[in-house]
Amino acid sequence: MIVLGLTGSIGMGKSTTAGFFRKLGVPVWDADQATHRLYAQGGAAVVPIAEIFPAALADGCISRPALKAIIARDRGALAQIEGIVHPLVAADRQAFVAGAKADLVVVDIPLLFEKNYEDQVDAVLLVTAPPELQQARVMARPGMSAEIFAQLLARQMPDRDKRARADHILETLSLEAAEAGVKALVAYLKGKADA
Repeated sequence: MIVLGLTGSIGMGKSTTAGFFRKLGVPVWDADQATHRLYAQGGAAVVPIAEIFPAALADGCISRPALKAIIARDRGALAQIEGIVHPLVAADRQAFVAGAKADLVVVDIPLLFEKNYEDQVDAVLLVTAPPELQQARVMARPGMSAEIFAQLLARQMPDRDKRARADHILETLSLEAAEAGVKALVAYLKGKADA
């Protein structure tokens, strides 16, 4: 089995690209969806986060808006939350990969390079686009502001650095070209898996 790490900065087309893999029948694990499950009622992150930050608990779930407010007020909160959530997310990912019955599996990890997870995958696909296209996509999102966008970018490694570290690069200039690129990559990787 080949485990392909899918990554890219905000607004680069990572979610759309993951959808193209799913369309081809490739199992895709999504870090953001795993986090949502962990924060949902009965999720493994609910009790440990609520013990440290009771204000984050709402109706038996961890409230993302409440967490954002806590992180904005408390400089040390993010590290504490990540200390709880990251090991749980990693365990969820490992269970998904172990249970997959496929020769190719995609793990969608937004901060793959930032968290040095390259050693947990066999290859890395970086989705990318020119900065002006990235900004236009992000600014079209509800509730987005230039300030929030700048904060998000500050947490992410520059695209040029990610390009230097990636095994495969997909420019997401158009849906058609991106989908064709995914099809070609899947054929290539499945050929390697069969070899």
